[in-house]
Amino acid sequence: MHVLFAPGLTTNPAVANALVLGVVVAIVAGVTGTFAIVRNQAFAGHALTDVATTGGTAASYAGASSLLGFLVAGVLGGAGIELLGLEDTKRRDLATGVVLGAATGCSALLLSLDLTGGSTSNVTQTILFGSIWSVPSSTTTTVAAVGFFALVVVGIFARQLTLTAVSPELAAVAGVRLRLLGLCFIATLAVSVALVAVAIGSILSTALLIGPAACAFKLTDRLGRAAGLAAGIGALLTSLGIVATYDLDAQLSKPWPVSFVVVSLVLLAYLVCSMPFVGRLASRVGR
Repeated sequence: MHVLFAPGLTTNPAVANALVLGVVVAIVAGVTGTFAIVRNQAFAGHALTDVATTGGTAASYAGASSLLGFLVAGVLGGAGIELLGLEDTKRRDLATGVVLGAATGCSALLLSLDLTGGSTSNVTQTILFGSIWSVPSSTTTTVAAVGFFALVVVGIFARQLTLTAVSPELAAVAGVRLRLLGLCFIATLAVSVALVAVAIGSILSTALLIGPAACAFKLTDRLGRAAGLAAGIGALLTSLGIVATYDLDAQLSKPWPVSFVVVSLVLLAYLVCSMPFVGRLASRVGR
């Protein structure tokens, strides 16, 4: 066993907690990321990572939980994007850009205040790039509960989300309340970003939110199957990243960031799924 894995992998409680946390956030991100792509809100997902950075930094500056900061700032920022952007895609992108710029500026200010106020650089490192080994089990339990709620919301509105993505006009005629649905989804997307930020950092959340979903759409055209594939791909890559990082730390005697390894695996997976022969193989299995 030690030939493949470093000693202590299966008995280390930090590894077990990291795997649970990583799998949970990857599943939530994979499902919500799939709908974000279908609804052309991948850019909004990226903007919410900067909003989460602002929230996490503000929470740290105030001595509160970074998870709480990620969640509150993300939901408020998402609501701002949706309310300012109306239902028009072009206006929504403009609103997303405005919120993104404001969030980035606030993040720069708060990070500067943190550092000049005597805070250690570990705070900045943790917020931006995550520290999955040090996340307490109580936080993992909270993340699992919030993540389950987010998946329930997506499941309840799945058909309406799909219909509005295909034809907002038809959805409106069918009685779908577009504004309310948009607010519910952007809030769920913000929650997903916040949960991923706890694991791999706010600035890299987009990779796990959009990457596995993009891989899934290279393999299938069916939304339900794509959501399942995205969740599975994300969970697999995150687990592999955690195990690989543990091995690298043991072999090189230097700490490797889990976020870097996970993001690298996501990029590699997307490149593989983009290869023509992979697409043809997926077509034969059944799209």
